[in-house]
Amino acid sequence: MISRRHILSATLDILSATLALGIGVFAAGAASAQTYPDKIIKMIVPAPAGGQTDVLARYLAQRLQDALGQNVIVENRAGAGGAIGARAAATSDPDGYTLFFGNTSTLAVIPAVSKNPGYDPNKNFAPVAAVSESYMILVVHPDFPAKTLQEFLSHAKANPGKLNFGNAGAGNVTHLTGEMLRAAGNVDFVNIPHKGGAETVTGLLGRQIDFVLESPVILLPLIREGRLRALAVTSATRKQEIPDIPTMREGGADFVATLLSGVVAPAGTSLNAVINESLKSDDMKATLAKFGSEAKITSPEEFTAFMAGETQKWSNVAKAAHVEIE
Repeated sequence: MISRRHILSATLDILSATLALGIGVFAAGAASAQTYPDKIIKMIVPAPAGGQTDVLARYLAQRLQDALGQNVIVENRAGAGGAIGARAAATSDPDGYTLFFGNTSTLAVIPAVSKNPGYDPNKNFAPVAAVSESYMILVVHPDFPAKTLQEFLSHAKANPGKLNFGNAGAGNVTHLTGEMLRAAGNVDFVNIPHKGGAETVTGLLGRQIDFVLESPVILLPLIREGRLRALAVTSATRKQEIPDIPTMREGGADFVATLLSGVVAPAGTSLNAVINESLKSDDMKATLAKFGSEAKITSPEEFTAFMAGETQKWSNVAKAAHVEIE
């Protein structure tokens, strides 16, 4: 079974690099009004307590309290893949005291695959700043007959409908990325939804499924230990942490899929998002790169444009694959 220590250790390293960013966001906002903050700040987290996202939020909240002299609380609003938390944030007062830690799933994928997500990220949220950008890795068990993406695609074409693809849940970003692989590689396989990334990887280690697309924070330690074999990355370019692994495009599947995280607030909130200097520190770059993420330096307008493009992209993927959830 995949060790929680792997995930937690990688997560905590990433948290330490991300803290400076969060402090910069709030400190900059404080500069625009001398009385800010004069009451509790709430950060809505669309995930249950104890998980990776929750650990990040609580660690950040404590540092913000120390820096600002004001309580910063985490409010877990899990459920519906993150939609419940997003809805709560979207309907909060735009006064600068409610923030939402969003990602590709909550800001792009859920609106793309849901009949009625209950919020529109492009209308209900004002971007504060992008935080980081990562990617996914296509991995198989070391005993799998293919050692390259080209061999994988050839094997899949020779065995249509026989390979089992493990993903983190129906409509999840890993599910839709698999659908991009299906279309770009002209292959057919069976979707096997799981309850999360860790469970999916555990299934692959136990050879209950044939391949997985997941984030590097979970997969890199297992790849380095030789317990999983990496075939391709979904980023536009090769990554320095695994430079020998080609991109999907290099291997014959013409697509790119990235994972973005960022801070947004209810539309109408006025927050200064001048945080780029904190993202340029060598310590942050080194730590994020170690686990497959990199700082995403953008203006609020660029963040908005990027997420609008992501929403359209994932919507097209969902429609082509006939993926829709209630």
